[in-house]
Amino acid sequence: MMISGHSLFGQVTLPRLVSDSMVLQRDAELRIWGWAAKGEQVSISFNGKNYKTRTDAAGKWLVKLSPMKAGGPYSMRIKASNQITLNNILVGDVWLCAGQSNMVHYLDLHKERYAKEIAAANFPEIRQFLVPTLHNLQAPASDFPNVHWKTATPGNINRFSVVAYFFAKKLYEQYHVPIGLINTSVGGTPIEAWTSEAGLKEFPDMLKIIQKNKDSAYVNSTNRAAALANRERERRKPGDAGLTGSKPWHDVSYVPKNWHTINIPGYWEDQGVKGLDGVVWYRREIEVPASMAGIPAKVALGRIVDADFLYINGKLIGNTTYQYPQRRYQVPAGVLKAGKNIFVVRVINNGGKGGFVPDKPYYLAAGGDTIDLKGYWQYKVAAVYSPDMNPTGGISGPHQPSALFNAMVAPVTNFAIKGVLWYQGESNADRADQYKKLLPALIADWRSQWKQGDLPFLYVQLPNFMDASYSPSESQWAILREAQLQALRVPNTGMAVAIDLGEWNDIHPGNKKPIGERLALAAEALAYGEKNVVYSGPIYRAHKVEGNKIIISFDHIGGGLISSDGEALGQFAIAGADKKFVWANAIIKDDHVEVWHDSISQPVAVRYAWADNPVGANLYNKEGLPASPFRTDE
Repeated sequence: MMISGHSLFGQVTLPRLVSDSMVLQRDAELRIWGWAAKGEQVSISFNGKNYKTRTDAAGKWLVKLSPMKAGGPYSMRIKASNQITLNNILVGDVWLCAGQSNMVHYLDLHKERYAKEIAAANFPEIRQFLVPTLHNLQAPASDFPNVHWKTATPGNINRFSVVAYFFAKKLYEQYHVPIGLINTSVGGTPIEAWTSEAGLKEFPDMLKIIQKNKDSAYVNSTNRAAALANRERERRKPGDAGLTGSKPWHDVSYVPKNWHTINIPGYWEDQGVKGLDGVVWYRREIEVPASMAGIPAKVALGRIVDADFLYINGKLIGNTTYQYPQRRYQVPAGVLKAGKNIFVVRVINNGGKGGFVPDKPYYLAAGGDTIDLKGYWQYKVAAVYSPDMNPTGGISGPHQPSALFNAMVAPVTNFAIKGVLWYQGESNADRADQYKKLLPALIADWRSQWKQGDLPFLYVQLPNFMDASYSPSESQWAILREAQLQALRVPNTGMAVAIDLGEWNDIHPGNKKPIGERLALAAEALAYGEKNVVYSGPIYRAHKVEGNKIIISFDHIGGGLISSDGEALGQFAIAGADKKFVWANAIIKDDHVEVWHDSISQPVAVRYAWADNPVGANLYNKEGLPASPFRTDE
C-alpha cells in the first residue's frame, strides 16, 4: 500500500518534505503532518518532548510542535501502528525560493563562472529541497513524487539554484544557523500560475479559465486537436536537404557546392537572408595544431536560435533543442586530428531571427590551446518553413492560472518558513500593467496560505535585457520593473535591483551571485531586524519643480548618492507638457538629483533608466547598490 508516494511501514506515512535531513524553521510553531488509518493514534517524539493526535475521517493528521532555537542534528520518531524515524534534522531558517528560469538556473549551468565557488562548496548545514516540475489543473495537491533534501556539499552542489545558494551562503556566514531552501520554480511561467484560485479572486477572466480547465475532457480534447494539427504540420514540412541527399552534409566525403559566405556570430536575417524560418547548415575547415590533436577538447558555440547539431569530422558531438542554453560541447579524445578538421553545424529556426547570438564565446579549446571560431563560415539553406507551419498551442499546463500553485506550492504551505524569495516577471512582460495587480495579489495569497502574517517577501527586479536604445523610448520591461517597484508599498517586502547585472543577448544572465547577495541584504534588514544595514539602492520618493529643473528625492541613499563610474549621470530623460522626452542633464546635489534641459523651461516629468536595456544607468549609493528605474509621469 502507498499513500502520498511513500512506502507504508504499517500505516503512518509522511509527505516528502517531512523527511531525513530536513531543515525546520526556528522560533516558530512547527507543523508535522501525514496520513494513517482513519481514527488511528499518532505520536511524535522530538527533542525530549512527546506529542499525540488522532487522524480524522480522511486519515489525515497534524501535530503542532513547540518553537525551538537553531540547532541539531536531531532525530524524530513518529509512531502509529508502525514507526518511522527521521534523522539528521536541523533547526534554522527555511526560505521558499520560487519563480521562473532565473531562479531555476543551477550552478552546473554556470560552472565556468563559478568554478572556484563550486569547488569550495562544503556547507552541510545549507540544504535544498528541489520540487520537481509539476502542474495540477484540478485542485491543490497534498504531496510531491520522490524527492529528498540535499546538502550543499560536493556531490549535490551543482543542482543548487545559483541565486538561492549565494543568498543562503551569505546568511549562513553571517548568522551561522542552518539554512533550508525549498526551490519551487519553473522556467517560462507566468505569475498567475503560481497564485491560488482564491488569490485570483480579483481576476474574473482567470477564474473562468480555471473553471474550464477543471473539465479534463475539455483539456484532453483541446490538446488532442492541437497534437493532431502539429503532426500534420510536421508531415507537411519539407525534408532537410542536408540529410536526404546521396550524402549527408556533415559527412567528411561530402563535397560542398553552391555554399555562400556568412559571419559567425550573427543572425542570418542581418546578413542578407530575409525572413527565413527553417534549416540552415554551416561549414568551416579548422586547422588544428598537433598539440591539440587526439586529446579531449571543448567547443563553445555561444547561443544558437533555436536548435543545433554539431558535427566534427563527421561525428555528432552534441545537440541542443532550444535556444536558451549556452552551447558547451565536450569533444571526445580521438576526434580532432592534426591539420584540417571539418566543423559542421545544423541549425533549425522556427521563428524570428535565426543563427548565432552575438557577444557570446565561440572557440575550440584543448590542451591549453584555443582556436577562435568566430569569423567567416560557409552556409547553405536546407529547408524553408512556411508561416503556417508554426506549432499550434494547446493548453500548456504549467502556464495555466493556479496550476503550479496547486502542484508545487500547496504541498508546502503547512511547513513553517522564514520568508520567500521570488524571481519572476519575464513571462508577464507583455502584460506589464496587469502585473501591478498580480504581484501584490500573489504576496497576499501566499501570506494567507502560510498564515504567517507579514511574511517577508523578497524579490528581484528584472535586469537589463535586449537591444540598447540610444533615444528615450517606451518599454514593456520598464513598466514591468515599475510594477515590481510599486509592490514595495506592500509591508515587509524588499526588492533586489538588478539593472546592472543583465546581458543584452541573454534572458538568463550569468552574473547571479550579486543577485543572491542583494537578496540576502534585504533579508538581513527585513527578516533579521538589522537596523543599520543598507539593503537597497536609491528608490524614488518624490519630486518637485523649481524653475526649469525637477528635483528628485530618494529613499535608501545610504552613505550618499554617487555616480558609479565617476561620469556624468546618465539615462535621465525630461519632458515638458508635450510629453516628448529628451536626454537631460542631471547632477547630484545635497543627496538629491537635479534634472533639466536647456530647451525645456517648464518641465513636467522625469524618467530614469526607462528602457529595456538602459546602458549608462549609473546612479548608485555609496554602498554600491544601483538605483531602481522609475518615472514621475505614470
